[in-house]
Amino acid sequence: MASSLSTKPFSADALSAFASLNSDLGSLSPAYLRLSLRPRLPKRLHIQAAGSTYGNHFRVTTYGESHGGGVGCVIDGCPPRLPLSEADMQVDLDRRRPGQSRITTPRKETDTCKIFSGVSEGITTGTPIHVSVPNTDQRGHDYSEMAVAYRPSHADATYDMKYGVRSVQVLSFFSVMSLTFLFNVICICIMLIHLHFLMFKGGGRSSARETIGRVASGAVAKKILKEFSGTEILAYVSQVHKIVLPEDLIDHDTLTLDQIESNIVRCPDPEYAEKMISAIDAVRVRGDSVGGVVTCIVRNCPRGLGSPVFDKLEAELAKAAMSLPATKGFQFGSGFAGTFLTGSEHNDEFYIDEHGNTRTRTNRSGGIQGGISNGEIINMRIAFKPTSTIGKKQKTVTRDKKETEFIARGRHDPCVVPRAVPMVEAMVALVLVDQLMAQYAQCNLFPVNSDLQEPLVPILRPEEALL
Repeated sequence: MASSLSTKPFSADALSAFASLNSDLGSLSPAYLRLSLRPRLPKRLHIQAAGSTYGNHFRVTTYGESHGGGVGCVIDGCPPRLPLSEADMQVDLDRRRPGQSRITTPRKETDTCKIFSGVSEGITTGTPIHVSVPNTDQRGHDYSEMAVAYRPSHADATYDMKYGVRSVQVLSFFSVMSLTFLFNVICICIMLIHLHFLMFKGGGRSSARETIGRVASGAVAKKILKEFSGTEILAYVSQVHKIVLPEDLIDHDTLTLDQIESNIVRCPDPEYAEKMISAIDAVRVRGDSVGGVVTCIVRNCPRGLGSPVFDKLEAELAKAAMSLPATKGFQFGSGFAGTFLTGSEHNDEFYIDEHGNTRTRTNRSGGIQGGISNGEIINMRIAFKPTSTIGKKQKTVTRDKKETEFIARGRHDPCVVPRAVPMVEAMVALVLVDQLMAQYAQCNLFPVNSDLQEPLVPILRPEEALL
């Protein structure tokens, strides 16, 4: 589109007169009043990568691509003296990794993480924590077609539209250099400039493999929440294609991780789990895919998290959840079903429980009112689309704008939702721990109003306080 603004170039005479004016002003002015018409440049060039960092107080930056040397994250703002090891992260990374079962991608990766900084003798030091996971089963040649043709409903075309380049153009570069050496160089560069500039951008960043950094950092966030307030975050598959788990079958007060992990689809109801697995198997053998829904709950969330008006807790949760690959929808509390109710039917009435706490008799608000957590169970649902890359012939266009047909190669999940469960938990944890730190900094700096507020930490007697 042509610009509506037009400019005229300076003539040679105008430029000469401007230079002369600058020279005359310089010669006439005293040294301490000397004028300079040269543009002022910043003393230090600060490059900040957009879109790869989340959080204000507990900040996480992910890096790496699906078929590069590896992926990982840097966590900044983690409290010191927290017991932490690779094993704490590996549990959730194993839940996320490919090749778990026949209904996930057959790509074989152990996703073994390594902590390079921020932890000493088993406890966090308060400095940035660098976690990396090498790629050991990358097959860039499976994606050679995407260098020419756009995969339907994938990010290939939009990455070209935004950046003018995609990571597929880097694959030949990887083939001539040691992946281990290159990966180490990337990690060092990232650490030196505090991860504000990423080495590559492109289709590889839209891969679900990028979420390794989220899951690793989310495991740290979950541990902080568990240690601090007994907060539990549990997600499970509640829908696969047309198989919908009835809401009243799952008791969110007693739901356990063992129930969720008892089957390969991560649905806590055995009967519906089998139906979901059958639905995935049916499309898998045809080279097709289906989508689904992940439900996530939070128990024992501290009250008072979230800030009006733009940083409401449900808004932050929605942003975090919708930043995950393949997400297409977010519902909170009663969600869209609440639109069918009247105000008297939808309102959550208050009462005082046996411990003297203000509670709600129902929870259609989903544990958040006015953008602030109220202590009830937080619940949300996230919709995931069918995997875009399928083994069926599809019509598309090439990068040079020619229509063609395309059959994708590579290894992909016939349904992403079983592996998305730990990803959702991780993003929810990152939101909550960031909001917890914000709440502590703003509203617990001075003594709380004990008539209305609950302190985030217990008030210690002098003899209990650490000296």
